[in-house]
Amino acid sequence: MLDIKFIRGNWELVQEAARKKHIEFDVQKLLEVDKRRLKFLNEFETMRAEQNKASELLGSNIDSIAREKLLNDMKSLKEKISTSEDMLKKVTIEWQMLMLHVPNIPDMTVPEGESDADNVEIKSWGDKPKFDFEPKDHVELMTSLGLADFERGVKVHGFRGYFIKGDGFRLTMAIWQYAMDFWNAKGYVPILAPSICNRQSFMANGYLPQGEDDLFKTQDGQYLAGTAEVPLMGMFGDEVLENLEENPLKYVGFSFAYRREIGAHAKDVKGLIRVHEFHKWEQIILCEASHETTVKFHEEINRNTEEFIESMNIPYHTVINCAGDLGQGQVKKYDIELWVPKENKYREISSASYFHDFQTRRGNIKYRTKDGVTKFAHSLNCTAIPTPRILVSLIENYQDKDGNIVIPEVLRKYMGGQEIIKAK
Repeated sequence: MLDIKFIRGNWELVQEAARKKHIEFDVQKLLEVDKRRLKFLNEFETMRAEQNKASELLGSNIDSIAREKLLNDMKSLKEKISTSEDMLKKVTIEWQMLMLHVPNIPDMTVPEGESDADNVEIKSWGDKPKFDFEPKDHVELMTSLGLADFERGVKVHGFRGYFIKGDGFRLTMAIWQYAMDFWNAKGYVPILAPSICNRQSFMANGYLPQGEDDLFKTQDGQYLAGTAEVPLMGMFGDEVLENLEENPLKYVGFSFAYRREIGAHAKDVKGLIRVHEFHKWEQIILCEASHETTVKFHEEINRNTEEFIESMNIPYHTVINCAGDLGQGQVKKYDIELWVPKENKYREISSASYFHDFQTRRGNIKYRTKDGVTKFAHSLNCTAIPTPRILVSLIENYQDKDGNIVIPEVLRKYMGGQEIIKAK
């Protein structure tokens, strides 16, 4: 959410942001509703002031004729106040809903574009494997090695279902344990986060109201989160944090994650690329309201995931997302995509975004500066690593001609020294 004062003074920037992000939003309509809201608010407060003044007069020593006239005037005023209050409530609801749809302003370095096809590569790393045999995809490899059962997964879960088993599960847990140690060494506090969150947590992060169709819901009106970003940001809702300038909050949260994938029914249907239920480590930072500080941390969290991938020697490239591939609240975003040999293409594994105070205004997360001034904090998030999706690239890049999988060296100690997953 943007500050309404900023919107009033910079409405052209807001309208241009909507154009760049390909979001339908009429800033002039918001400004018109805002004017009506202020008009009704002024009228309401003026009449309330008159009512308070009349109440004071009634408590003073006035004659009976003046008292009777004042009582009649107050009765009429009370009816007007009631009508004005109803009108103010209606226009305020309309204003609030429009405010929830205002897009954030993309950074000047964000390229123009309509979709992920227009994202711009800024870095590539690693040597793509050159096989002297026809490589297999992760579904065939994992099935033949007993690492996954997709048929029974569909039988139990339905479309996009899967079981990860045996060495597949052990490999998954090795990745989790390695991620814990990796980010803990970088000063990020590990935290196990709930997946079931209330509506306000999703509203604060910007997933609602627009993204409701892509969320699983519970019977009592709560939602299942697709990332630990939601509960971790919700932790600090309606709080004033101390000493954020010197000690920004850095967390790496683990959670089960859920997405309905509405609109993607026929997209990436094979294997582990796009599933309904998964597990994810997520980096979260809350810092001072400084663009320079935010940009520094944005580079940091993205680089953290790059280093994690490099340590497992999986080829990847990093792209800067075009404006049309940014969410409503994102100022700038990087995607890291891993090489998938069988498809001969890169697949997204991580997104790193910053929001300035867009999320913290919605969640009312503030901090007190050294000078005692209260400000909205800045927020950032980045995927540390998701499972089981990383298994797609890991397994396909590390296969040999016999259908075995070599375990990346950094993961072997978490698997009791095992070096290879052999075909049985």
